[in-house]
Amino acid sequence: MTNPVYCVIAEDEKIFRDALIKLLASQWPGLEILVACEDGAEALEAIAEHKPAVAFLDIRMPGLSGIDVAAATAAISPATQIVFVTAYNQYAIDAFEKGAVDYLLKPIEPRRLAGTIERLKTRMSKGGSDPVVLAALVEQLSKALSQGTRDRPLVWLTASTGRDSRLILIEDVLYFQSDSKYTTVVTVDGEALLRTPLRDLIGKLDSSQFRQIHRSTIVNMKAIASIVRDEAGRGVIKLKGRQETLAVSLTYMPLFKCM
Repeated sequence: MTNPVYCVIAEDEKIFRDALIKLLASQWPGLEILVACEDGAEALEAIAEHKPAVAFLDIRMPGLSGIDVAAATAAISPATQIVFVTAYNQYAIDAFEKGAVDYLLKPIEPRRLAGTIERLKTRMSKGGSDPVVLAALVEQLSKALSQGTRDRPLVWLTASTGRDSRLILIEDVLYFQSDSKYTTVVTVDGEALLRTPLRDLIGKLDSSQFRQIHRSTIVNMKAIASIVRDEAGRGVIKLKGRQETLAVSLTYMPLFKCM
């Protein structure tokens, strides 16, 4: 009996997530889906924990995109084979054909998936993808994504302070931090509460300015004074003009490797 091949799926649209799961079950019986995620943050944490052989990543997701997750995966689980899933065929660029990763267009065609599965098996038997080619592809895709059309980021929000409501400009937010019920908005002037979950909020923020650093924390990059790594590789963010520090989960540290 052969060992199962472990897999993580990240797709924010349930109809496409369920369709991919069903197709994989019929076409790759030896594949075991460990986690089927709704967003990039959950996917990155699952990949860091399980080190799967394969990850199917939707390119456009709330918060961390599939490209962000792929870039971090190269550091935290380099043996994981990446397959991008997208409804946007402008991402089907020449670099895909160089063999570093594969891609699937929505709606996924069974014949295309069958070819992808065969290429994945071949790459795994040869020891995986070329990390140099993969890095170049991720950079190319990142540029394509940033040039694509997207909704205007959130400019302001209304939050509660006691019984009062407060209008807050997004550029004044230092960081967002959530618990099970509320999201706390922290500015220089104090704190306020939102009922919007963090995973819904991050998709509305400018991704070039706000980055998720922990399952429960999003930080304004302009508010960061420095990032210090401890001996275990975890990060601690020091904020400009603030006493408190913010923990960066080990899973998210690869996203800050240039800092």
